[in-house]
Amino acid sequence: MPHPPSYPPKTPPPPKRPVEAPRPQPVEPPKPPPEQVHSYGPPGARTAVATRGRMVVTMANRRGANWTLDTRWAAASAPTKAQRLVGDQLKGWGYRPDTDQVDGLLDLLVTEAIGDGGNRISVHLADQEQRALILVMSHQDRQAPESDDFLTRVAALGVASCGVDTDPEEGGRRRWALIELRPAAPLDVAG
Repeated sequence: MPHPPSYPPKTPPPPKRPVEAPRPQPVEPPKPPPEQVHSYGPPGARTAVATRGRMVVTMANRRGANWTLDTRWAAASAPTKAQRLVGDQLKGWGYRPDTDQVDGLLDLLVTEAIGDGGNRISVHLADQEQRALILVMSHQDRQAPESDDFLTRVAALGVASCGVDTDPEEGGRRRWALIELRPAAPLDVAG
């Protein structure tokens, strides 16, 4: 029969330095989605179309302005406010916009965006080479169905180009139009 030891067991000494936490690993930026090739037609036919994920709206190397309009309380006055803001900004940039065209365009774009529902819309304006892009975003994931004649009504206002697209990740439905501008006439000062 073994006898218990007459001395306590030896314990290991404490570590001299505290144990270091694991170092964080560098995070790689997300890679853009790969291009996908969709083939149409019979097998082997050269009818492939390369597509890429939707690009975000960016504005670089040009002047721009934007405004957010609350549609909960001021839906009836939002088109008028947008007309005033955009018209004043274009005049401030030295243009003489066709006020009937700009007012009609903003009335149509803003009213349609309000129809999507939601608490706010945003109006974006950019200019380059005597053209202005007016873009209205609805910021609503669940949009109302687009009317069939919307782009026809926008084009009837004499715009250079127009369009509509939907992107729930970036802000709902976007409606935009590109208009031609005239520079303001220089002031004649009689001396």
